Amino acid sequence: MEGVAVTWLGRIGYRAAWEMQEALRRRIVDGEAAETILLLEHPPVITLGRGADPSHVLLDEATLAARGIELLRTSRGGDVTYHGPGQLVAYPVVRLGRGVVAHVEAMARAVIAVVRPLGIEGEFRRERPGVWVGDRKLCAFGVHVSRRVAIHGLALNVTTPPSAFSAIVPCGLRDAGVTSIAERCGSAPTVEELARPLGAALLEAFGRAPRA
Repeated sequence: MEGVAVTWLGRIGYRAAWEMQEALRRRIVDGEAAETILLLEHPPVITLGRGADPSHVLLDEATLAARGIELLRTSRGGDVTYHGPGQLVAYPVVRLGRGVVAHVEAMARAVIAVVRPLGIEGEFRRERPGVWVGDRKLCAFGVHVSRRVAIHGLALNVTTPPSAFSAIVPCGLRDAGVTSIAERCGSAPTVEELARPLGAALLEAFGRAPRA
């Protein structure tokens, strides 16, 4: 089996990254492209997953736009979430061998492995998919699968301020909050600095080799 490519895209808009994933998935299915892990950061955007409750967006679209925050419905699973500067996003566009739950659990293992050397003990909770530190979510997950190839993935809060989530009920959970590496540690690597170890950890968790 050929290796998986790992690509750092820098900051890129949500729509552009979504279109890139869909195009890449079609090419993977057709045997024209290698499976790829896209690592990136988004400008401010609130996305609603397939099962999202619109009431979990607390501000109207005009107010969000005035604050420079885009609002989009997306194909991933899950409820409402926020992406923005300071958050490391990983979109593994890969073939699934063991199903969606195993795929999400593998991503969670990678995140937990990456934050452990920083002094953070994360925990994956299947009933509330995410990597948690106590009652606060550090990393959210959401995927979409078609023809056994997944897109979307994870969003890890590196230096994202908790106030960035004030316009939503994150993941629809009113009794839980969010946190970041910087909040837990007092400081954090940059998103780009953390991208390389996260890419390597995802490959290990998937049991895959990097593309030469």
